[in-house]
Amino acid sequence: MKYRRLGGTGLKVSEIGLGSWLTYGTAAEQKAADACVAQAFESGINFFDTANAYNRGEGEKAIGAALKSYDRSSYVLSTKVFFPMGDGPNDRGLSRKHIMEQCDASLKRLGTDYIDVYFCHRFDNETPVEETLRALDDLARQGKILYAAVSEWTAAQLSDAAGIAKRLNLRPLASNQPIYNMFERYIEREVLPVSVREGIGQVVFSPLAQGILTGKYKPGAELPPSSRAANDQVNHVIKSYLQPNVLQCVADLNDLAAGRGITLSQLALAWVLREPGVSSAIIGASKPEQIIENVAAVDVALDEETLAQIETILKQVEGFAPMR
Repeated sequence: MKYRRLGGTGLKVSEIGLGSWLTYGTAAEQKAADACVAQAFESGINFFDTANAYNRGEGEKAIGAALKSYDRSSYVLSTKVFFPMGDGPNDRGLSRKHIMEQCDASLKRLGTDYIDVYFCHRFDNETPVEETLRALDDLARQGKILYAAVSEWTAAQLSDAAGIAKRLNLRPLASNQPIYNMFERYIEREVLPVSVREGIGQVVFSPLAQGILTGKYKPGAELPPSSRAANDQVNHVIKSYLQPNVLQCVADLNDLAAGRGITLSQLALAWVLREPGVSSAIIGASKPEQIIENVAAVDVALDEETLAQIETILKQVEGFAPMR
């Protein structure tokens, strides 16, 4: 495993992190979570990501239980706040009330005394940024969180938050957690440059495009029966990828990877990690074997020729945007 600093902080996170969205506490059972966390530790992963909204707290419980037997100082744990956790008007968002209450609730579900990185899961248009940043700073002063972070904030929102933190002498944001993969690259335009300037590291989610960039879905073929896309209960995003031009692009990328003796997953992850502004790429896994395969991506170096070939292949899907 290799490690990178989380933005401008001194915290070092593994280049591959393990997340719990759509896996632990939902589709996968606790035994799977335990096995995957064990393999993650064996592979050198030290960064584990979850959120209070993942199955209304069940994701946090599963990760907390799986990490219980490991020394707390040996891993970096993150969770999030923003999405509804109840039906009341204050059971959502980034108000001081909701942040404070949900931090305490997350600590209980995780079974820990502190959260390493606490993410604001989305931007809250109904709460002043100053109120949110002061609440996060107070949590850090109380020792309940070590670093404050955000997820899917725009470049303008990140820049504004950085300015407010400097003006009020608050702890700066350490990280942003955006989606980033070969098909969804919006952060390259403005988010990455602003984040580098402000010392905000990217912890990216969905680097494999919800499994599309594993090569399991073939052009013109039936969906694998046990796959996420074959499940009628899953979100619509993955199904929006299942277009002929996208799947042909994936097939071409798969051939490129095979020609270099690596898997498509490893190619896709190495491509994400080519960006120095990315601190870690979060993967999901229901089997330890998936972690072993994905972790090998940290040793894959993509030369200029390969990167150019990838760009040529990706031109097949210029203008494509998955449903959100």
